[in-house]
Amino acid sequence: METAIQLEGGSLSLEELNAIFKTIPQEMDVLDENDVVVWSSMNEHRLFKRTPKDIGKTVFEVHPGHSQKHVKEVLKQMHNNQRNSISIMIHKNDIPVNISFYSLHNPEGKYIGCIEITQPVENYQVKGSKLRNILNIFKKN
Repeated sequence: METAIQLEGGSLSLEELNAIFKTIPQEMDVLDENDVVVWSSMNEHRLFKRTPKDIGKTVFEVHPGHSQKHVKEVLKQMHNNQRNSISIMIHKNDIPVNISFYSLHNPEGKYIGCIEITQPVENYQVKGSKLRNILNIFKKN
């Protein structure tokens, strides 16, 4: 039997955690306090592909050059406790995408890193979404 990983709110097995991150359509990257990628969700839904070779690289090595200036500024603000989060909207391959950065802190309030969550949002809050949501309740996948 696999050992449970104790979390606030309960416990999960490593198998369950991996299944969660492979299943949900959001992609996640976790940076440590030095802006190094320490974990990435490796699911098939990713718009911005990551491989095991990206682990251990700085966030600036895995982000496109045109965005690095903005990422550096946001992370600087997070390191200095001037910002806890930011969400931006971009378009990738004509798909609207939300990218959110959340500052991570230990119980004493010390900055320990950042999580970046990216997800396509073309099916959220668009004309006809209320009817589509109702129909999706009855649709079987």
